[in-house]
Amino acid sequence: MSDRAHLLVRGSALEPVRRHRALADQMGERAHFVRLDVSKEAEWAAAIEETESRFGPLSVLVNNAGVLSPSALIEDGDIAAWQHVIDTNLTGPYLGIRAAVPSLRRNGGGVIVNIASTSGHVGTAFIAPYVASKWGLRGLTRTAAIELGRDGIRVNSIDPGVVNTPLITEPLHPGAAPVSDYYSPEPFAIKRLADPQDITNLLLFLASVQASFITGSEHVTDGGLLLGPALADGQTQNRS
Repeated sequence: MSDRAHLLVRGSALEPVRRHRALADQMGERAHFVRLDVSKEAEWAAAIEETESRFGPLSVLVNNAGVLSPSALIEDGDIAAWQHVIDTNLTGPYLGIRAAVPSLRRNGGGVIVNIASTSGHVGTAFIAPYVASKWGLRGLTRTAAIELGRDGIRVNSIDPGVVNTPLITEPLHPGAAPVSDYYSPEPFAIKRLADPQDITNLLLFLASVQASFITGSEHVTDGGLLLGPALADGQTQNRS
């Protein structure tokens, strides 16, 4: 990326506005905070317009906002909770791409990175809205890559596993157990939860010229979660 901040990042809806604004202030003139409801087309348009007025056309869009709903079987789930998750996790990126593409074209091309999930590769009980939204985001990523490639716009996804963030480590509502309580990294090939920096490092690569021939790709970043149980410690040393 250039020295100018042509980067619009959607943050999680669970994080306080004050924290986002303070972070932007700490980063100085190259960062600017814009609050928007990612499920609202008009707010996307306003956010893009404000970003362009400060920094010029976009070069990178990161679709990162994501929410979970209270755990429930499909038959017991609340339709309002389903709609909220789909609106944020799937409609949000769809509207973000629609709003950002004209600006990316004015820039002469650019990069879109959608933050999907390993939940978009499997079925997982009790979180059907989240799973459905992430499967849908994988399809949206590939379709956008096909449509936008000739405009010099690359579109890829990062599919994290269990990341050490408040979305995973803190209860989603009073009395609930955090999602991390249901996941142990013990069977992973890499025995730990992901750090946010692990995802950031991959994101920066995908946004860089080093990834100029990569589009429509899914980058699973899960420490081996989807691979299945790893060998036990020391097992490779006990070969006959």
